[in-house]
Amino acid sequence: MKIEVRHSPIHELGVFATATIRKDERIGRYQSRKTNRDGRYVLWVESEKGTQGYNGYGRLRFLNHRSTPNSELDGLELYALRTIRPGEEITIDYGEEWADVA
Repeated sequence: MKIEVRHSPIHELGVFATATIRKDERIGRYQSRKTNRDGRYVLWVESEKGTQGYNGYGRLRFLNHRSTPNSELDGLELYALRTIRPGEEITIDYGEEWADVA
């Protein structure tokens, strides 16, 4: 993976590119275990079968929110929405509840 975790100006820790990541490139998988309980690193994924929680333990658990993200999750797989340059923080949109947050 072309990423590392380090201090983030958005919130404590974040995920940053260590090399150029091209648009539509797969960045990685949200490593996790299924859960039914909410928590700090729980990602909720909607599917045809309903909503399932995934308690993250890998580096991608430190993804921060941005209303104009540079990546998005497809299930548990993370893809670049545009070219991401080395040193740039990788962000996702957390959803409607976070609409008022940068």
